[in-house]
Amino acid sequence: MPFLKEVELSAGSGRTVVEQSHRQKLRFGKLTLRRQNVQPSEAVCVTVSGNSMEPVLPHGSTVGVDQGCTAVTDGKMYAINHGGQLRVKTLYRLPGGGVRMRSYNREEHPDEEYGPQEMIDKEIIILGKVFWSSVLW
Repeated sequence: MPFLKEVELSAGSGRTVVEQSHRQKLRFGKLTLRRQNVQPSEAVCVTVSGNSMEPVLPHGSTVGVDQGCTAVTDGKMYAINHGGQLRVKTLYRLPGGGVRMRSYNREEHPDEEYGPQEMIDKEIIILGKVFWSSVLW
């Protein structure tokens, strides 16, 4: 499976974009993906950065993401492109089409709520549901 990563824009605008790395890959058996109802063509990996999802996903963890599953199921973990920043959060639907983003480390990272228009304005795109994770201690 390919990796998604944040890449600085060469124009020097101080922004990043989310792109697929052509150098990094992680091997998964097709049977493993099938058991999770994930199409191999829809699967990518993301490296978790920061402490917002600790202790479940410490900094440097890797998650498998099903890009074919972007409909939010309350309490499930998703990869998000937030204006070019890769984020992994637990999501909850809000009335009217917005979302609440929740971190496991809620002391340092309180809930964030975005309405449907805010999601457009802040360039929040749900990349897919997390179906697998790996942690190295």
